[in-house]
Amino acid sequence: MIHRNVHFSILIGAPKANTSQTNIIEGGSVYLCPWSQDQSDCSVVNFDNEGDRSFHVNDVDVQVEFKSHQWFGATVRSHGNTVLACAPRYYWRTEHDAPFSDATGTCYLSVDNLKTFVEYAPCRTERHGPAGQGYCQGGFSADFTKVRQLVSATTEEIVKAYFPSYFLLSVTGQIQTRQANSVCSNVFQMGSYFGYAVAATDINNDGLDDLVVGAPMFMQRGSDGLRWEEVGRVYVYLQQRPLLFEPSLPPLGGSQAFGRFGSSLAPLGDLNQDGFNDIAIGCPFGGDDQQGLVLIYNGHASGLKDTPTQALAGQWASGTFPASFGYALRGEKDLDQNGYPDLIVGAFGADKAVLYRARPIVNASASLTVQPTMINSEEKSCMVSNGNKTISVVNLSFCLSANGKHLPADLVFMVEVQLDHLEQKQRESSVRRTLFLDSHQPSLLETITMANGGPTCHDTRIYLRSEGEFRDKLSPIYITLNFSLDPLAQLDLHGLKPILNYQTTHIIKQKAQIQLDCGEDNICVPDLKLAVYGDRTEVYLGDENSLTLTFNARNEGEGGAYEAELYVVLPAEADYSGIARNNALTCSYEAENQTRSLVCDLGNPMKSGTSLWAGLRFTVPRLKDTHNTVQFELQIRSKNENKSQSDDELFHLEVAVVADVILQGVSRPDKLLFPPPNWRMSHSLQEEQDVGPEIQHVYELVNNGPSMISQSVLELRCPLKSQGHDLLYPLEVITQGPLDCSSNHTLNALKLKVRDRLTHIHTKGPAYIILPQALIPDTVYIHVLTPVMWNKPDSQYMVPLWIIILAILAGLLLLTLVIYVLYKLGFFKRSNLYGTAMEKAQLKPQASSEA
Repeated sequence: MIHRNVHFSILIGAPKANTSQTNIIEGGSVYLCPWSQDQSDCSVVNFDNEGDRSFHVNDVDVQVEFKSHQWFGATVRSHGNTVLACAPRYYWRTEHDAPFSDATGTCYLSVDNLKTFVEYAPCRTERHGPAGQGYCQGGFSADFTKVRQLVSATTEEIVKAYFPSYFLLSVTGQIQTRQANSVCSNVFQMGSYFGYAVAATDINNDGLDDLVVGAPMFMQRGSDGLRWEEVGRVYVYLQQRPLLFEPSLPPLGGSQAFGRFGSSLAPLGDLNQDGFNDIAIGCPFGGDDQQGLVLIYNGHASGLKDTPTQALAGQWASGTFPASFGYALRGEKDLDQNGYPDLIVGAFGADKAVLYRARPIVNASASLTVQPTMINSEEKSCMVSNGNKTISVVNLSFCLSANGKHLPADLVFMVEVQLDHLEQKQRESSVRRTLFLDSHQPSLLETITMANGGPTCHDTRIYLRSEGEFRDKLSPIYITLNFSLDPLAQLDLHGLKPILNYQTTHIIKQKAQIQLDCGEDNICVPDLKLAVYGDRTEVYLGDENSLTLTFNARNEGEGGAYEAELYVVLPAEADYSGIARNNALTCSYEAENQTRSLVCDLGNPMKSGTSLWAGLRFTVPRLKDTHNTVQFELQIRSKNENKSQSDDELFHLEVAVVADVILQGVSRPDKLLFPPPNWRMSHSLQEEQDVGPEIQHVYELVNNGPSMISQSVLELRCPLKSQGHDLLYPLEVITQGPLDCSSNHTLNALKLKVRDRLTHIHTKGPAYIILPQALIPDTVYIHVLTPVMWNKPDSQYMVPLWIIILAILAGLLLLTLVIYVLYKLGFFKRSNLYGTAMEKAQLKPQASSEA
């Protein structure tokens, strides 16, 4: 909101506007607009109404100037009732008979509040060479100094030298730099457009105007190191004495690729009321979406500060044509009369201008006092109602003061006091050490209203928890005060809210410490020692491998070790089972990324002279034959600042292979009669049974572990001959499963017909198994025997005939003798079928009927 009793007008350049000039296309114009939302009140300022002028040479009119597309209004400056407007793309024909013209540029000046106008074209001369005037483009940028000196000539001399009918004018006292020896030729690259924008203002508050020069096309290599990017630069020249400028190094550099930092410059006056004038620098193609940026730089005794204090971003994202927010800037005017200068930002591509009003600056400071700074946790000075226990007290006091120019009568601040706020997030201890008594919270938030300049103070108390409720006793207890202006406070009479000076230290930090039993300096220096013993030295593949590690932890130093812990890094093959000794020991298992560890509490503090024995149980079930050892890493760690840990202790276990292997075998049949009955050797062998009986050996390999056998070899050795005669005929090898068999003898050399049989391993004779030496240290042997009973060759199958006849006769004789004996015994006599009469009488009726 702008104060209604004050009226302002602004000049707006429109470099591509069409005018009423004859035969001129987009000559450009300047508009005078009252500062209001209604743009229909704008009017054209008639700096130049003429079209292109000609020069009469040899009775011929030769066109000597070209105003179409001259960008009149690209530069507009005002100082009091003096106004300057320039057309940097105005062309002038230096040589009347030359086919080309030069971009000399031209400007128009008004010194009587836009009533009369004079032309000023410092580059429009008769000077010519291989390139004529070159691209002088006078009026590309310009500014007024405090003494109303325009670029390098005074406004009085320009007006005095002006004659409307003269093209070439000589201004008395005009100063210019030489083309090759400018004061800045050694600090910018060719083609950087050095001088595209200039601004004159007293930056270092020495009473002399200084010069700020933009070079928006300055290029540097991009992050990929290949292409060149137009980042732009701004150079500052401090005036040591009249017209003697010295560069303030280093120059300000743009950070936005192709942002063209330095395309526009605007003195702002003293924004932050620190005695030094500030500068706004445009970066019209900067920003994430190339919407444009305006950066605010504050002045100081040595020039401009190297980092901006504020960045204004464009409100229109880049489309088919960039919005070019920051293409034009103008400041140093207090439009709303709140005592601070404002800034107008033009967006060339969006055809808009935005007003940024400066807000009142508040210079605030605060102090924070903590008493005592060394807390004795054994001194209990306050009773807490809940829990009926006493705790230690710390007194806290903070004060706040503020001042500034054109501030509201009352300022509203938000003040927050926090305990261990930032540091607590970095600590491993999850229990806060302090709290406010009233709210039982580790922070205090208050709203304070104070008069402009008047200080205000506040006292409170904080309390330390009981010693058993927290672990961290070494780290300082940080008390942080953070203050800011209340964002919900009411607006001032101008519709603005004040802001804190950007240099304000709004975070204040104090600290207190817990008193330790470590002498006058309160610094504990432990000397931690660790010894580790194991109940075994090797582990076996395939076994669970129970392991107990016994450790001795000692503190041989002069002070306690606080938050002392045993840190055990577990190998990937091992698992933690539990505590073997000392039930008072507490351990926790932790896993982070690929690291698994065990953390055991050794005391807080682990006092000087402590010697602790304890045991930890593990299993090592996941062994692989790719590693020869398994390693445990153990260390004692504390939170002490000095000598906080012991040396690393490494415990190694050798990886071994143990297998209890048994080989068993039987023969089928268990013995053999050879030659078998009714077997006759054939001279023509056709089938396998023609050779002889079959012998089978069955073998069983048993591994009772714990390690497994990765490979084994069964070697069969069979006696093929005995006493010079063939004994066994190698017939075939039949396998089942992933077996690979070979023989150093020709199998079934006679090509006998083999009958079908179930798949099995067919072996003959004694055999044994050879196991790999890498796994089993000894070879296991077994002998499987098949006893052979031999028949005599002459009694195999033939019985003599006389023995047969003799046997028959002996049989007949024996039969005759048996018949005779039976006859003598009455075996062949007939018996009476019914018996005697007496016998019949004695028969019972029932027996008789049954008979």
